[in-house]
Amino acid sequence: MSLEVYINGKYYPKADAKVSVYDHGLLYGDGVFEGMRAYGGKVFRHRAHIDRLYESAAAIQLNIPMSKDALQQAVNDTLHRNQLVDAYIRLVVTRGAGSLGLDPAKTSDPQVIIITDHIELYPKEKYENGLEIITASTIRNHPAALSPRIKSLNYLNNILARLEGKLAGCSEALMLNHRGEVAECTGDNIFILRTGRLLTPPIDAGILEGITRNAVIELAHRMSIEVAEIPFTRHDVFVAQECFLTGSAAEVIPVVKLDGRPIGTGGVGELTKKLMIAFHQLVRNDPQAT
Repeated sequence: MSLEVYINGKYYPKADAKVSVYDHGLLYGDGVFEGMRAYGGKVFRHRAHIDRLYESAAAIQLNIPMSKDALQQAVNDTLHRNQLVDAYIRLVVTRGAGSLGLDPAKTSDPQVIIITDHIELYPKEKYENGLEIITASTIRNHPAALSPRIKSLNYLNNILARLEGKLAGCSEALMLNHRGEVAECTGDNIFILRTGRLLTPPIDAGILEGITRNAVIELAHRMSIEVAEIPFTRHDVFVAQECFLTGSAAEVIPVVKLDGRPIGTGGVGELTKKLMIAFHQLVRNDPQAT
């Protein structure tokens, strides 16, 4: 079956799904997006993703030309139309077509795009044996320049760091903020187990407030694990007992080396294993999935 893409209320075959070359989403990265997952035909934390999309749009003064409820229904309809049960969803809103200048006021007709497809971000053995990552020299954008809480189409900052990882033979790279603190990886949030506590950088460290990150924090609390959202540095990662990453596409994936140095025993930690299992159970039985 050929997959179809939703664009502004209409469906197009994947090969024919197009936007204008004058769209400011293409020309300037002027737009916002969300990456979501569906499990068993239901979108995990669907409303949280929709809310974050509208917050990102409001932050860049982009008006999404439909209600939250209508957009949420359109996502579900697109999944159903493509007969997808377990899937990845990319929800995109662009500024729309305009002139070759930067002025957003000279654009019109924002494009609402829903792509549903399958995704396998990492092979199975990476979940079993863990990732090796490096620290990128490319730092996270300064929050006073571009808020990391805006999930915009401009991902060049992250792409440059990912390229560094690829050149080092790693599929992910750790990014520091302008203060030299750990922020996040190029596409995922980071957690470490240190002195009996689960640590993750706070929002003001220059991170995206991940939906999966928040779900893992909830799971840790249910398991009576202390969680602290506090700044930390590479030193803390080097001396941590365990480390893992979280994200909609990656889910929960262990990290066993940073910059060639083993973390903990150099294998997948027991707490990480427990949280991976708990997360897989949650996504299939989450009352917030719709």
